[in-house]
Amino acid sequence: MAISSQINIKNKRASFEYHLLDKYVAGIRLLGTEIKSIREGKANINDSFCAFFENGLYIRNMHIAEYSFGSFYNHESKRDRQLLLNKKELKKIKEKGEEKGFTIVPLRIFINERGFAKVEIALAQGKKDFDKRDTIKERDSKRELDRVMKR
Repeated sequence: MAISSQINIKNKRASFEYHLLDKYVAGIRLLGTEIKSIREGKANINDSFCAFFENGLYIRNMHIAEYSFGSFYNHESKRDRQLLLNKKELKKIKEKGEEKGFTIVPLRIFINERGFAKVEIALAQGKKDFDKRDTIKERDSKRELDRVMKR
């Protein structure tokens, strides 16, 4: 399927703001118009985060634009959406996420080979300002090294 490789919506700020520890791939419970908008590439996860409620893990603040051909059946653009993981993974993430300083951030949304929307989430720990400066220095030095190597 040609569409599956094209849809890859990333959260570029996540690796800059957090130390990414464990990564998981989860399904998302979506409405019909939401999956159609994602297939058009009209989703944004830059400000989103994951949180536990009484019956599972939810992604909050994920913006999926309203489907252009949807009528009054269209969805709310910033509603909470449930993430689908097995119980063992949920328990592991919940225990680690409740520790001080840890959070669960979405990294990217993609369509798998079967046509289902998946989200890659990571258990992360926030970086300090000096860690961010180190990240910028490493990125600049790598860019400079690549520039020199191409000549």
